[in-house]
Amino acid sequence: MSRPTTKQDLLTASNAQYAKMWELIDSMVQDELNTQFNFGSELLKKEAHWKRDKNLRDILVHLYEWHKLLLRWVDSNQNGEQAPFLPEPYNWRTYGDMNVAFWKKHQNTNYDKSKQMLQESHDAVMKLIEHFSNDELFTKGHFLWTGGSNLGQYCVSTTSSHYSWAIKKIKTHIKSLK
Repeated sequence: MSRPTTKQDLLTASNAQYAKMWELIDSMVQDELNTQFNFGSELLKKEAHWKRDKNLRDILVHLYEWHKLLLRWVDSNQNGEQAPFLPEPYNWRTYGDMNVAFWKKHQNTNYDKSKQMLQESHDAVMKLIEHFSNDELFTKGHFLWTGGSNLGQYCVSTTSSHYSWAIKKIKTHIKSLK
């Protein structure tokens, strides 16, 4: 699937990947849902997330927290409060530490709650995207607070691209069980 470059493509891709992720999750039997992840050779890869995420809840809360980043960032900047996308003390070189903090924060969140949180945050992000025009989403420099990027790129990253990431992890988990 190519990276969306229009509002309609963004909405379509986000909802399609979200639905695909839930179809995959819904196809899992109870044991697969509750078994700790075993990514096998994927653990040898350099990306920290292969070691960080231990179960389905970890993936769902990760997606939820990134939705919240987007929602807070847009809300703050739209209300005249200049805010960076990543909260202090994080930056794009240290966002892995932020992801670990999210992981730690949700170790007592149960699967059902993580599912509800993600469903609600996905709905909120979709409403947010609907609120903006195609130009507002995909014209570089339309909003000063998006820097050298555009709002749509942030939306793509926190929705369809992140859902694809989750799908890959879930598929790897299912494959490891067979």
